[in-house]
Amino acid sequence: MAWNTERTKELLLAAATAEFSDKGLAGARVDRIAAEAGVNKERIYQYFGKKDDLFDAVLAAEMVRVMTEVPISGHGPAAFGDYAGRLFDRHSRDGVLPRLLFWEGLERGRDTVDRATRADHCASKIGQVQAVLPGLEREDAAELLLTVVTLCDGWVALPQVDALMAGDMPDRASRRRAFIVWTATLMAGALLGGEAG
Repeated sequence: MAWNTERTKELLLAAATAEFSDKGLAGARVDRIAAEAGVNKERIYQYFGKKDDLFDAVLAAEMVRVMTEVPISGHGPAAFGDYAGRLFDRHSRDGVLPRLLFWEGLERGRDTVDRATRADHCASKIGQVQAVLPGLEREDAAELLLTVVTLCDGWVALPQVDALMAGDMPDRASRRRAFIVWTATLMAGALLGGEAG
């Protein structure tokens, strides 16, 4: 029977995604990833290289997935607010990318691998913001996008802070989502000179 290389890579990436998301780069174990994928751990080294390289492959795949699933589209501040709400919804359903990014920041600081490709992805997203908010300077679009990403990622990565500040409020996620959308819409409008929608 022929070995299905692509299927094996998919199984390894899925297992590695769960392991890195849960345990971080330092805490993840190659043997657990291989066991979960049902393959020999030598396949990890063969297909991805060392553990750091596997982490990078996982992070890149998750970034592309989220960028594809949550495009920035429409026109005006309300459209940007809508993007913020959809990103919040995506991360509420699946918080893997925020957790991976927080782990990367904690364990690597500002050092990222494949910086050029990731910079290209970020530039593309900033371009989408500028298309939705015509006339917005690149630096302002970058700050606006970073603010929304931080707000949405923080919801997933900092549940203890939310619990301490907001407690067990009814409809907590809906209230947080509304504040993020409101904040994004107001900020976009203010940057465009007061335009509200």
